[in-house]
Amino acid sequence: MKKLQILFLFLSVSAIVGFKCTKKTYKNSENKIVTGAEQTEKYLNLLKGKRVGVLANPTTVIGKSHLVDSLQKLGINIGKVFGPEHGFRGNASNGAKVNDEVDEATGIKIISLYGKKRKPTPEDLADVDIMIFDIQDVGCRFYTYINVLRDVMESCAENQKTLLILDRPNPNGYLIDGPIMDMRLKSGIGQFPIPIAHGMTIGEFAQMINGEGWLPNNLQCSLNIIKVLNYKHDMEYTLPVKPSPNLNTQQSVMLYPTICMFEGTIISQGRGTYVPFTVLGSPLLKGKYEFTFKPESIKGMSESPLHINETCYGLDLMQYDIEKLRKSKRLNLQWMIDLYKAYPQKDKFFDRTQSKQMGNIDYLAGVYEFRKQIEEGKNAEEIQKSWEPGLSEYKKMRMKYVLYE
Repeated sequence: MKKLQILFLFLSVSAIVGFKCTKKTYKNSENKIVTGAEQTEKYLNLLKGKRVGVLANPTTVIGKSHLVDSLQKLGINIGKVFGPEHGFRGNASNGAKVNDEVDEATGIKIISLYGKKRKPTPEDLADVDIMIFDIQDVGCRFYTYINVLRDVMESCAENQKTLLILDRPNPNGYLIDGPIMDMRLKSGIGQFPIPIAHGMTIGEFAQMINGEGWLPNNLQCSLNIIKVLNYKHDMEYTLPVKPSPNLNTQQSVMLYPTICMFEGTIISQGRGTYVPFTVLGSPLLKGKYEFTFKPESIKGMSESPLHINETCYGLDLMQYDIEKLRKSKRLNLQWMIDLYKAYPQKDKFFDRTQSKQMGNIDYLAGVYEFRKQIEEGKNAEEIQKSWEPGLSEYKKMRMKYVLYE
């Protein structure tokens, strides 16, 4: 564990330095990436004199300042803020219910969309003239912010409000892979017939929701999208702010589309350590692997992680070369295949049925076949071939809504 903590400190410092270097590089370049939020000249006039609602979290920033703080200083009337999973300030653990509150820093009322309700009510929007959606997504079906997007779009459409989307790059925008979700498995971690990695920004995904009729009762949400400048889907983009408590390094963000699948297994993904989604292991893999880590209760990240206080043996992916994933443009299924083969109690490998959603491989994969394919010893190529023709059809459909090359 001590070795793991030292590595984490090294990675954290490296990540911070990396963020600063990226900023400096862009500052001196005519082709720097400029997020929608940073282009205030394009949307301030849309907000002046209006009562504004904002869907926001800690990634909702302009440089080092929170968007809400910046807009208030510019004289914009922010009436209320809506918070998604992890809350407005990002201090809630994964899956934890979040209550309404008043923000201590601004005095603004914060309405949780990850507690008693999932979308703004007519009462919530009665004193709102325009809604802003600005949170950082990571491009995965089971990352819940696209569900929040759909819910906010539905409320805006029902209450005749325009949704202003301040678009941000998708750090996994290069990746479009995985089986198309079987809608019989629709759940809190899968709402749409899309692959695991969808390859779209929030702005593009909003257009897809409208265009594919994914709002009920043929509703259409009025959208105004401020595009990212100088962005292409295959660009490397280092996030300036962690998108959620357990995606706390750039490495974890890039590995997430593949590693999150292990939440449907008995293998720990490092929740309960300071390097989640960059390690994999289990106590029963002792003798199979030398690398170790020990999950513990960490407030604000994971209070009751799998294999808490047990030494886990497995894979260290903290230094894994992400360029291999970028070049392959595929999810890495080999880690799942190898760990299943190494696990001594194969009938227990996928036995996490205490939850119908998170903890069940069928809901995470989005199809019933994936579990069987691993158990039958299918190789990665065979499994990925089974995702066709659905994956190719999705890629063709997606092109109707893309805003960037």
